[in-house]
Amino acid sequence: MTTETTRRTFLGQGLTLPALLTLGQAPAIAQIKPGALKVVCVGGHPDDPESGCGGTLALYAAQGHRVSIVYLTRGERGIPGRSESEAAAIRTAEAQAACGILGAKPVFAGQIDGATELTRARVEAMGAILDAESPDVVFTHWPIDTHMDHQVASLLTIRAYVAKSRGFPLYFFEVNSGSQTMGFTPTHYVDITAVREKKKSALFAHKSQHGDAIYREHHEIMENYRGREVRAAAAEAFVLLPSPKGSQKLPGT
Repeated sequence: MTTETTRRTFLGQGLTLPALLTLGQAPAIAQIKPGALKVVCVGGHPDDPESGCGGTLALYAAQGHRVSIVYLTRGERGIPGRSESEAAAIRTAEAQAACGILGAKPVFAGQIDGATELTRARVEAMGAILDAESPDVVFTHWPIDTHMDHQVASLLTIRAYVAKSRGFPLYFFEVNSGSQTMGFTPTHYVDITAVREKKKSALFAHKSQHGDAIYREHHEIMENYRGREVRAAAAEAFVLLPSPKGSQKLPGT
């Protein structure tokens, strides 16, 4: 039996996303075996994955799973008064620091902040990144978002998923619901109470983006609200992309 076969079989024998919560269920920490999953999150800029699902990624990493964060851009236009190259260097370092806190590996897809592209070549490039990571589960932006880079990150991931019928379940996260993420109705929740401080530290590592203020003004409120929906102190919410192969849940659920 090959390593890959063993891993895929293992996924069907009771593995779940940490602290999985579905509508109508009380919060519960799932017991999963360590080191079995490859998890990928695709975000538009440094700080997006940390904001949207940093707690969930931290839970995966804490249980020994391999976590990679794909940043579509390096945030080249995200620091007023800095050149694109200066901003890219600063925000790359911040992303690397945040990944170190979460226990994730940073991957940079090479597009430019504010000038991202959705083309066949870019879809193929994203597919190549995903194939190299060989994920068991993927997270990305909700495609209905006011920020074009968020939309492009999401749609590239969706197109790469559809193009070769890649088999991983695909989940969407929210950022700044109501001001950026629109029409988001969660299908799944994760209780992140145990790693909330780690998520905050990762977000605060993005000093150029004033991560502490963003957290207080947006994400702390969202975590509290999503937590209330499922009777937890803090939660992150997701939408599962329905699969033509049938009803897909998080691995093992």
